[in-house]
Amino acid sequence: MKNKLLSALSKEEYKRLLPNLEAVSLRLKQIIYAPNQLIEYVYFPTDAVISLVNVTQNGGIVEAATVGNEGMVGIPVLLGGDEIIGQAIVQVAGDAVRMKTGVFKRAVPNGSQFHNLLLRYTLALMNSISQSVACNSLHSAEQRCCRWLLMCQDRVQSDSFLLTQEFLAQMLGVQRPTVSGVATILQQAGLIRYSRGKMTICDRSRLEATSCECYGVVTQELERLFQNTAQKLKDSDRNGNGLFTQIVQPQVNGQLEHPH
Repeated sequence: MKNKLLSALSKEEYKRLLPNLEAVSLRLKQIIYAPNQLIEYVYFPTDAVISLVNVTQNGGIVEAATVGNEGMVGIPVLLGGDEIIGQAIVQVAGDAVRMKTGVFKRAVPNGSQFHNLLLRYTLALMNSISQSVACNSLHSAEQRCCRWLLMCQDRVQSDSFLLTQEFLAQMLGVQRPTVSGVATILQQAGLIRYSRGKMTICDRSRLEATSCECYGVVTQELERLFQNTAQKLKDSDRNGNGLFTQIVQPQVNGQLEHPH
């Protein structure tokens, strides 16, 4: 499993960043960032999935964006900020690599290969958030649930993952009975199987057909980002700069191995 942003870097750029990367395991519902608190690390998920959510004064939660192995959590740092008004919470437990905020600012200067790539990712993330606003207003709970499940499956790259209906309801901004009803319909139709907090996608093609068009819009935006990046790096590779396309696996002590 790898993070696509790190995988898209040239071999030289990755080696430059490698000493500053730390492998970590993230727990389900672990709070990565709290509202209006300093961001200590930026995160690059590998098989963990993190939700960026807004929290109201009465404790209500609604998701603004989902970040998995395609992205980075900590965009405010890239843009010169030190905190977020919302919250970043782990929706699917798994692994990530992280970098201290101060180190990130020094290691990823304006104009560097990684900085430019992250700016393009930020644009893709902003477009995704904009699409989610329209989706939450215009599409049914069933369609939005299918979109969310598809995006989650894409990021964990597995048909099965742990997920409670309560947590899914929070992410979609609906009541739990609504999610329960949708899950029952999808399960009876053979699209999913849900038991004791474990979600399994049984028929992805029909799940895509039931989802709204927002899933395709967001997916195509991310595909375009990495296709354009890959082409630029291929051009660079012709000039003697190699590509490093496989994120290294964490060791037991939390350090990252050097690529073989």
